[in-house]
Amino acid sequence: MPNWLVEILYILAQSKRTQWAIILGVIFFFGIHLYGEHALANLEARGGISGLKDILIHKIAKRYDKLAWFTLISFWILAFKLYQKDKKRYW
Repeated sequence: MPNWLVEILYILAQSKRTQWAIILGVIFFFGIHLYGEHALANLEARGGISGLKDILIHKIAKRYDKLAWFTLISFWILAFKLYQKDKKRYW
């Protein structure tokens, strides 16, 4: 196994903050997606908007998707920053 991979795995094994940032990113990503699907499945439209229901659901689903991806990327950027700090601390 290459030395750089061993180094990455060692620091990940030692850094609880980095582990939590990665795990929370994945949990929030799936949580936001599931909540968005649940919220949009129960959406009711009455009156003149009922014809635009599919378009509204599509637009709102895109916003939930963007929020989920933003959350995942933000947590992974945080994990990378924490990894760099822990790398300096351990080496």
